[in-house]
Amino acid sequence: MYIENSIGGNCIKEENKEMRYYYRLIKEDFMNGHAYGIEAERQDFVGDKLVKIEREEIRKISNVKEKVEKLLYLLNDNLVSPIHMVDILGSYVDKYVSDFN
Repeated sequence: MYIENSIGGNCIKEENKEMRYYYRLIKEDFMNGHAYGIEAERQDFVGDKLVKIEREEIRKISNVKEKVEKLLYLLNDNLVSPIHMVDILGSYVDKYVSDFN
């Protein structure tokens, strides 16, 4: 598995805490081809100090890169937390699994 593309760096500030969001398109070999997935990460800072990292991934969403890239931008545009990524993408993932047939 390796990172094909990365976007993000968008920030939300609350009082003394800053949250930075990053989204990565991941690619891995699968069934004599490639499968694409997404990794989401949130980094929490207090001042300049990194105090927490949350990360979640969904692997093997589709073998169609463009479909997964659209989901990547959906997450980025809406600053979706890694915790909620599965909730947001679940129905897409269920549909896209048929791409592997």
